[in-house]
Amino acid sequence: MDGLVYINLNWGITLLTQTAAGILGNSSLLCFYNFTFITAQRLRPTDLILNQLVLANNLVILSKGIPQTMAALGLKSFLDEAGCKVVFYLHRVARGVTLSTTCLLSGFQAMKLCPSISVWMEIKIKSPKCIVFCCFLCWILHLVLNISVVKHVTGQTNNKNMSMEKMYRYCSSPTLGRLLFSVNAVIFLVTDVMFWGLMVWTSRFMVLFLYRHKQRVQHIHSSRISPRTYYETRATCIILILVSMFVSFHALSSTLSFWITQIQNPIPWLINISSLVSLGFPTFSPFVFIFSDTRVSRFYFAC
Repeated sequence: MDGLVYINLNWGITLLTQTAAGILGNSSLLCFYNFTFITAQRLRPTDLILNQLVLANNLVILSKGIPQTMAALGLKSFLDEAGCKVVFYLHRVARGVTLSTTCLLSGFQAMKLCPSISVWMEIKIKSPKCIVFCCFLCWILHLVLNISVVKHVTGQTNNKNMSMEKMYRYCSSPTLGRLLFSVNAVIFLVTDVMFWGLMVWTSRFMVLFLYRHKQRVQHIHSSRISPRTYYETRATCIILILVSMFVSFHALSSTLSFWITQIQNPIPWLINISSLVSLGFPTFSPFVFIFSDTRVSRFYFAC
């Protein structure tokens, strides 16, 4: 028993460390973007999208990282039925917004690089209303999609015929009927595949752009490279890193989640690993921008 308590304590500390790091990183970026917006400083077109991304990341960590940490530390039944519905709904919405916002970010960057629509894109990105509207649609889409899922969430129960209790340990959900499960699965599968497909297409376009840019640079002197071209190349690399991180963590998390649901009595460490992986992108993605965006470092140095 002492060994089991020691293991649970280790997992709890690990989840707590990851949760704290993720909240700190995302909150730092959130403060920076909001301060830049409030003080009417010059905003880049993608700053509004990044502001939404770090907000969604924070909500994912708060709605899953904190409850999973408490469950790993041995705290049982700390959420009633209403609390489970709110936490689970918030997590599903924020997770979906993270997916669509990452897709939106890669799409905007790809559009900026495409010469055939550069004039149209210049007009669009100069109007913040266009980006705000796209961000608003992301929230509306996932707020509506996840309403049906919340109806089946309950507090923790002793019933063994529970599917969600395997995944979350603090909330439960009875196994859905075959028809209802199939309908929900198709809806979420179509949505995810659509965003994944757009990300793959835009990422492929950006990789081709970087390849062609590298070929052009080999034939000209470095001093002739314009600062604008350098910035676009650097921004494209950062967004490609972000998209690669998202695809990797999301694919691994989905695989582990499916594996757990197929096991009658999943091993506790498998559930803990699934939690760590599912929080990987929201935790580590803000540090990509913190260490790559010189504006952020100058901002905190000035503070």
